[in-house]
Amino acid sequence: MPLGATIFSNELLCLPRKYFREYKPKVWLFKGLKKEQYSIKSVQKIFYSSLKKSNLDKIVSVHSLRHSFATHLLEQGEDLRYIQKILGHNSSKTTEIYTHVTSIGMNKIKSPLDSIDMED
Repeated sequence: MPLGATIFSNELLCLPRKYFREYKPKVWLFKGLKKEQYSIKSVQKIFYSSLKKSNLDKIVSVHSLRHSFATHLLEQGEDLRYIQKILGHNSSKTTEIYTHVTSIGMNKIKSPLDSIDMED
């Protein structure tokens, strides 16, 4: 995987392909108002506008999406070293900061005592 690249959902790949076929962008897949790439500020405005409409009662930022992405990969059982590579981190310690313990992940943990056969 090239530096700066990311994985993309096969399920969602049809959407940008459809957009590409319809609008035939020359340089940027999604252009901002000035026909250039979206600025960081524009992406933040869109994000916070969507966040406000969602009535989500959480403090989040665009950057928190990176943390969520890493956490979901870890919960799916992906190796921390692969997540480190995807995020472009030099140190796995940095990647550990990005991954968070969630109640969903905690609920998946089974007690080792559950494997004891108590029937005998």
